[in-house]
Amino acid sequence: MNSREIDKVHVFSGQEGSQIKQIFTPEDTENAIRYSIAHCTINPGKTSKPHTMKMSEVYYILQGTGLMHIDNEEKQVIKDETIFVPPNSRQFLENSGNIDLVALCIVDPAWKPEGEILG
Repeated sequence: MNSREIDKVHVFSGQEGSQIKQIFTPEDTENAIRYSIAHCTINPGKTSKPHTMKMSEVYYILQGTGLMHIDNEEKQVIKDETIFVPPNSRQFLENSGNIDLVALCIVDPAWKPEGEILG
């Protein structure tokens, strides 16, 4: 069985007030999956970096409130809400609340640095 305890997953900084924990990728599952799933925390008053992904992405909000920006649209998001981001969309997530905004991020096909353009 392949399992992860989120408190034991390596964290890296998104350098803008977010902390990211890559939970599973194809490499972690002997290529049994084609997506990646990450746990993302954005501190109050911070945002993820604006970026465009070649892949589709789904956010599931676990905690907090925020403002999701996709291309020219924006929407207030809350706990237990799910957001689909189409491929090649400019996106970023802003924490508009006073507690950490925590989300699961599913990227399909799996996230790779060359599939993401910052800015």
